[in-house]
Amino acid sequence: MGFRLEPRASTPAWLNAALSFGAVAAALILCAGLIALSGADVLSAYAIMFDNAFGNVYALTETLVKATPLVFTGLAVAVAFHAKFWNIGAEGQLLAGAMLGCWVGGFANVPGPLAIVLMLIAGAIGGAAVALAPALLRVRLKVDDVVSSLLINSIVYYVMMALIEGPWKDPMSGYPNSPPIQDAANFPILMEGTRLHLGVVLAALAAPLIWVLMRRTTLGFAIHAVGENAEASAYGGIRVNQVLLTAAAISGGLAGLAGVSEVGGIHYQVMSEISTGYGYTGIVIAMLARLNPLGVIPAAVFFAAVMTGAEAMSRATGVPVFLAQVIQATALITMLVALLFNAYRIRRTGGPAGVGAH
Repeated sequence: MGFRLEPRASTPAWLNAALSFGAVAAALILCAGLIALSGADVLSAYAIMFDNAFGNVYALTETLVKATPLVFTGLAVAVAFHAKFWNIGAEGQLLAGAMLGCWVGGFANVPGPLAIVLMLIAGAIGGAAVALAPALLRVRLKVDDVVSSLLINSIVYYVMMALIEGPWKDPMSGYPNSPPIQDAANFPILMEGTRLHLGVVLAALAAPLIWVLMRRTTLGFAIHAVGENAEASAYGGIRVNQVLLTAAAISGGLAGLAGVSEVGGIHYQVMSEISTGYGYTGIVIAMLARLNPLGVIPAAVFFAAVMTGAEAMSRATGVPVFLAQVIQATALITMLVALLFNAYRIRRTGGPAGVGAH
């Protein structure tokens, strides 16, 4: 008697959700061994981590603030990956959105709401422009989009550093930061005494809007079709290259909005540490969400909770703070394993000795 993998004809919705939750649970269980090796009590360490992420109103708002750029980058990756455009450049697109949004916000001598709208538009355009570069290279020259989008991250980062350490350096601070945006361009704070800002609401609205786009519109159908089979889509009359470029622009625009949310809601300027790898983490979030835009929100909140609570857990238990990165990486690995069971089911083969043998 043995076992074999059999392709599934279809996957129930409940199983998709169960696999994502199972991947998270498996990651926490696997990382529990590292906590135990550090000499800390596993349950107490996890309790401290999640209590500092959700235990009171302030902790919850900090988690939501941290989740905001992750929602945008997770959505960006989800849209791109549905079209089989392998956008690994959300980090660079975020930085481009932050720079262009900050530049507009610094000169926006207009009423507050209009200044914010102009910043959002500028940031989305900046992110989309950076995403279109590897998409055009793929469409026109067949350049691998994984490599090109990844390398563009470094280009954008060093352009940003050259600006904030050179002509764009704030003369008042002396640090490699850009000048601050106008006060009118600051995102409104939604709850006094917290950092809960307008960007949190925009991220929460973006997920259902992208879900509607992907599931209820002709463009969304075309993106899915191109991702499933580009040749068949072209035979059916879909302009494959145009759809790919559109998906890239939407993806980059969403990542650019992540940069604007950090500038307008948190830092009010561009600085070298404006992103702590949000663009790369968005890849993990999108995979954990199974590329479902609605699933991006809980996945982003989970990652934000780990990031927010890891430092408190480290102070209280002595567990290294980099365990947060280990949990995130392990969650990706367990999700990749879970995807195997999404596509295949385990079937028992054979039987007792002597049965079925010919």
